[in-house]
Amino acid sequence: MASPKSAYSLRAGVLSYLVPGLGQIYEGRVGKGILFMVCLYGLFFYGMYLGDGKNVHLPNSAGKNPPPVNMPNLLANIYNRPQFAGQFWIGIAAWPAIWQYNKLPVPSEESHPFWHDFEREPPEQELNELQANSDKTWDLAWVYTVIAGALNVLVIYDAVAGPALGIEMESRRPQEAAAWLCWPPAFIGVFPS
Repeated sequence: MASPKSAYSLRAGVLSYLVPGLGQIYEGRVGKGILFMVCLYGLFFYGMYLGDGKNVHLPNSAGKNPPPVNMPNLLANIYNRPQFAGQFWIGIAAWPAIWQYNKLPVPSEESHPFWHDFEREPPEQELNELQANSDKTWDLAWVYTVIAGALNVLVIYDAVAGPALGIEMESRRPQEAAAWLCWPPAFIGVFPS
């Protein structure tokens, strides 16, 4: 006899953090996992497209704009750009911003200009021009990316806790009461003639 499956799967939660829906695929809920992956990545990368790829970044602005209380640099930078706290939850797709923030090695601008600047903080003048000279697309772009990250928190929870109504759940209603939910002729035999 097979042992019962654990109620929680932390491995599936970690997989769904890394790539939205991957935890559901790992658990065998492939359709649901692919749906989550396509929808959340579609939302996230469409937001990046609207923002010209410059709206997902973690600035190093703690020295220029200190928060009202004393905090470590990383927290101060997140305080100055709280959008990244939401974008972070999309998983691997937000990691290049952390890579760029820590000034880790990237390909040269001449050989790979896209990867050189991918999720790098734009210069302040460029950010000011994007915000001042564009319509509301810039704001809408980061909202899309933040919503994608926030929704992935729910996907992670679904991967950890499992489906809300699993196949193995038993009915909470007696059989006669459940018969009222079916329209003809299931409940006809319940009443005496």
